[in-house]
Amino acid sequence: MEERFLAGYDPDSYPRVAVTVDIVALTIRDGELNLLLIQRAEAPFAGLWALPGGFVRPAEDLAGAARRELAEETGLDADRLGRTHIEQLASYGTPDRDPRMRVISVAHLAFAPDLPAPNAGTDAGDAEWLPVSALPTRHLAFDHDRIVADGLERARSKLEYTPLATRFVADEFTIADLRSVYETVWGHPLHAANFHRKVLSVPGLVESTGRTTERGGAKGGPRARLYRAGDARLLHPALLRPAREETIR
Repeated sequence: MEERFLAGYDPDSYPRVAVTVDIVALTIRDGELNLLLIQRAEAPFAGLWALPGGFVRPAEDLAGAARRELAEETGLDADRLGRTHIEQLASYGTPDRDPRMRVISVAHLAFAPDLPAPNAGTDAGDAEWLPVSALPTRHLAFDHDRIVADGLERARSKLEYTPLATRFVADEFTIADLRSVYETVWGHPLHAANFHRKVLSVPGLVESTGRTTERGGAKGGPRARLYRAGDARLLHPALLRPAREETIR
């Protein structure tokens, strides 16, 4: 019965819809949170900046398409790409979001420490890491302003309730190194002693290596203890952003 049904099924009876992936790729460069952007070389929106992305190929799934697009724009090899955190962010399907046709985009969020300088793909005029603080100076193509805003909020929230911040530091790190990640992504200075106490109070967030840094602090202080990422998948209690902490109080 199913074979007869499929033999007579006409997919052209329904409007065609294309599917794309767009990637909100974030990294920390020179102490600032940066977003990967590409400059469109072709219409629509030629000359405007946009998120890396493209149409999903017939033989690939969504995650595969996102990883391919990210690799093409950053030059990441398979090993570094495999260590990059990539997750689905949200789907965007407003009928007029793309002037060419009905296009639904499944956006992804990617985190990785110190990603290399990007390489503009064949359909891009240029590519760059833009400090998030400079985003107000850019008008992005399609509905990418909205996607970026959603991606940044997801990233900041994930640092509150998951150990994702440990992806931005070396295998062994100090609490000050970790605090720098939180300050950079959240855009807020944090009280050093309070942050240190909170991190060590969260089960599984970090674990001691039993080692210390080779040198003390800049002012001749004691050598700092070194930690590695723990086995926690969710943080309880959560590490709340300063603004969120004030709201809950």
